[in-house]
Amino acid sequence: MKRILVSFALSLSAAVAFAQKPGPQLLNPTNHALVLIDHEGQMAFATKSITTEELRNNVAIVAGASKIFNIPTVVTTVAEKSFSGPVFPEVELFYPQATSGYIDRTTMNTWEDVNAHKAITSKGKKKLVLGGLWTGVCIVGPALSAIAEGYEVYIITDACGDVSKEAHEQAINRMIQAGAKPITSVQYLLELQRDWARQETYKAVTDLVKKYGGAYGLGIQYAHEMLKH
Repeated sequence: MKRILVSFALSLSAAVAFAQKPGPQLLNPTNHALVLIDHEGQMAFATKSITTEELRNNVAIVAGASKIFNIPTVVTTVAEKSFSGPVFPEVELFYPQATSGYIDRTTMNTWEDVNAHKAITSKGKKKLVLGGLWTGVCIVGPALSAIAEGYEVYIITDACGDVSKEAHEQAINRMIQAGAKPITSVQYLLELQRDWARQETYKAVTDLVKKYGGAYGLGIQYAHEMLKH
């Protein structure tokens, strides 16, 4: 009987240990790099697949999350001074140009720009998370190119947008067919946090959501104020 109980305890211990090990496809603060592509005024003016307000809030969540968790991040623009204009204020807030050094390009495909490609690949991460404008051009290009070079690519679909809903959706479908993995901005943030017991990032994460997370943010604010937790 004692031998049976010991065997059961060991089996249970092994099961618990196994359950606590996250899957390798999950994102964490050390296994990926983030690339924010062309979140600029001129690119947003023609974006119709998502409202500008939603897009800006989602980009803020992504940029804020990457800052909170110290994610290696590349911010790249296209024809910033001559056509597309400055990045969203939400990007500038978390990654000021003066200290972050945006990489400006003429190429629509970020992967084909020598400086951008070097900046991204030098991070040494085989998982790449992409968000930007427009989905069908400036995200499809680097996504398919990175996949062809052996990278695992994740697309933050609601931090992207295109000139029509169809253009955005077909671009996402094309990338999925090539092996890219779709996620959302809040999913990205919560996948990095993963456990509310991680107090070192808890306040920053919940503050970010309260400011940019819409109804979800209001729910957190309510819980904090009314339920005192």
